[in-house]
Amino acid sequence: MNQDRQAVLYGLGAVALWSTVATAFKVALTWMSPLELMWLAALVSWAFMFVLVVRQGHLKEALRHGWRTAAWAGLMNPVAYYLVLFAAYDRLPGQEAMALNYTWALAMALLAVPILGQRLTRMDVIAGLIAYAGVWVIATRGNVFNVVFADPLGVVFALVSTLLWALYWLLNARDERAPLIAQWQNFSVGLPVLTLLLLVGPGLNWHGWQALGAGIYVGLFEMGVAFILWQMAVRKVSRTAKVSNLIFLSPPVSLLLLYLVVDEPLLASTFVGLMLILLGLALQQLQSKPSI
Repeated sequence: MNQDRQAVLYGLGAVALWSTVATAFKVALTWMSPLELMWLAALVSWAFMFVLVVRQGHLKEALRHGWRTAAWAGLMNPVAYYLVLFAAYDRLPGQEAMALNYTWALAMALLAVPILGQRLTRMDVIAGLIAYAGVWVIATRGNVFNVVFADPLGVVFALVSTLLWALYWLLNARDERAPLIAQWQNFSVGLPVLTLLLLVGPGLNWHGWQALGAGIYVGLFEMGVAFILWQMAVRKVSRTAKVSNLIFLSPPVSLLLLYLVVDEPLLASTFVGLMLILLGLALQQLQSKPSI
């Protein structure tokens, strides 16, 4: 099997796991608060990445270098990003939170102008207008002119999560740490903060084995295994576009799982808005990689 084929298989594996995320979040949040879910998932993910760091012989390197960056990066991811994201999923239907979260790539293109000094192309502007028109359709549930927000705060949380995720990657553009080491260090910083927030907040409560399983699944697969599979795909592939475009397979599968598992009725406005968001993302990718 050649490397490109292996990379696509790894990429498909990551996308398959990410497609279950919206459903896993909604299931887990039926038992736990966003903070409780975040703490459990972060603990599982931290332990999983620690095992990988040790097995790959990088523990000494991870303990010696990179903590200055991890000190602020860990507060952004996992702490701020996932707490806001889980709060959005707690308030909104999974289909809406998932679709709105897909605008992070466009948010990154816009934020790169003041942060990295990059310029927006005409296609960036067009793509942004199309995608955020989709956001408006989803946020208003199709009432684009007679505006009534079902949950304004949930929409704000979802959009803020995209800004945090975009900012995280932009500010880490010059991060020289290896991806796995960086993630483990960030979670090493974030986990004590989440523990403190949990103890002064809702406390550590037992919600049953189903809740525990849901939290472990989120931490192990959404934050752990999927990250490793995607990292392997990007490193093996000859051209990044061959795997980066696989992410467009995730939203339709996510919607289907939400319908089948959570029994969440699918809104026509979600389909229309999601198509606009994906169209905007596709236009941005096509013009940003003309030679690929």
